[in-house]
Amino acid sequence: MTRTATPVSLIGAPTDVGAGARGARLGPEALRIAGLTEALRGLGLDVADRGNLDGPPNPWSAPVGGYRHLDEVVAWNRNVMDAVAAELREERMPILLGGDHCLGLGSITAVARHCRERRKKLRVLWLDAHADFNTHEITPTGNLHGMPVACLIGMGPPCLTRLGGEAPAMQVGEMRQIGTRSVDPGERQLIKQLGLPVYDMRRIGDIGIKRVMEEALDGVDADTHLHVSFDVDFLDPSIAPGVGTVVAGGPNYREAQLAMEMIAESGCMGSLDIVELNPILDRDNHTALVAIDLVESLFGKSTLVRA
Repeated sequence: MTRTATPVSLIGAPTDVGAGARGARLGPEALRIAGLTEALRGLGLDVADRGNLDGPPNPWSAPVGGYRHLDEVVAWNRNVMDAVAAELREERMPILLGGDHCLGLGSITAVARHCRERRKKLRVLWLDAHADFNTHEITPTGNLHGMPVACLIGMGPPCLTRLGGEAPAMQVGEMRQIGTRSVDPGERQLIKQLGLPVYDMRRIGDIGIKRVMEEALDGVDADTHLHVSFDVDFLDPSIAPGVGTVVAGGPNYREAQLAMEMIAESGCMGSLDIVELNPILDRDNHTALVAIDLVESLFGKSTLVRA
């Protein structure tokens, strides 16, 4: 299938159970109200909205053993994993509407298993202001939206690292983090120790977003399943204020648009997360509109027709 012919399925996961601020549970509806379905259909895509998954409520309790809401996070991620896997089996592209970024664990676990079954290479682009590479031993908060990357590579509780029955779900070298600018001290040591490929904002400033994306996409080909995990706080808060963990100094609109266009030009995106949109903290749903505009670029919309 070509990218333009691939049918897509929207999967809502309305929870902020992994986050430190309430409100991301409203993200799926904010994206729908802002016109995500209509925008994708306007690009000629077959879009099915599967509605919202069900899961436990956010108990808003203190960490236990270094984890906040572990049981609830496991339940939500299992539901996400199963829903994403079902769409992949039907040869549809799953688009996860979060919800907080702990849900990337369930989404990518399903994608990684799909890649193993189909003997495809996996590449994950983690577009995020944060490394999300904490463990229960180094986390300053216990919030599990700060731990999914560590869990994906096998560092975490078995209920999460073995969510898909196999650990680790993916290898460190299969991920590229882009836009990182908020890293906890313990994460910094782990990143250096394990060699997690990170293109932080200093690197983007040094060589530019075009070169960064060229390097992040190096080796991606027709045998690669490219998963994009788009945390809206990847963007500078001047253009995307509606997030729970604001970090200044992120990519501007044109940098983000170029990154999305280059991903689209690869022709290899097979799945997508859109997470951490918090409409409570937004202004007139502006962040959702910006996110949708950039998602359109992910699916091939560009300023000009190019040869």
